[in-house]
Amino acid sequence: MPNTETPVTITVGESDISALHIRPDSPFATLVVAHGAGAGMEHPFLQGFAGAMADEGVATLRFNFPYREAGRRFPDRPPLAIATWRAVMDKAAELSDGEPLWASGKSFGGRMASMAVAEGMTASGLVYLGYPLHAPGKPGKLRDEHLYGVTAPMLFLQGTRDAFATPELLEAVVEKIGPTATLQWSEGGDHSFAVKGVKRGAEQTGASLAPAVAAFLRANS
Repeated sequence: MPNTETPVTITVGESDISALHIRPDSPFATLVVAHGAGAGMEHPFLQGFAGAMADEGVATLRFNFPYREAGRRFPDRPPLAIATWRAVMDKAAELSDGEPLWASGKSFGGRMASMAVAEGMTASGLVYLGYPLHAPGKPGKLRDEHLYGVTAPMLFLQGTRDAFATPELLEAVVEKIGPTATLQWSEGGDHSFAVKGVKRGAEQTGASLAPAVAAFLRANS
């Protein structure tokens, strides 16, 4: 039976954003999923990932940040992005049946989730689908300071060819965070988890990450 996406509207401040909810029978967790800076919630990567998570027994709520909803290209500043995360997590709690509520996101979306949790947003844990540790070619400016204040379980899923995270630097950050952080490499993957020489669509690529994420959620919920 196909997983049904239910449209949801969420109010952030004085405006509304769109979201899509998938809820399989008796989910053991809900995973809120944010998009990256350059694509919205309907990108095939996130669509494939959310569908596969439902197959694993996890409900998902993915959403558009306000800038994406308004058709703008430049991402929202952290205060608005964090306020959006809080509103979406509140809505996810309303839609849940009391199961653990996790926050996740592709690149920018995951980073904003971590900043929201660092500032007090409640989440059972965090899942990063390609954490943007630094801008490509700029490993001297790390986006890591807030991570050390997060005590919830964190899973870093990262491609070994990701230009946004030099492997040695990310390994050092995860080691510094301590036992609550887990790093899992996608061999040959770039920032979108695409692997050279492997012909696979974005939807399949997103779906391929679901088993590892579900296993982490089961182990830490």
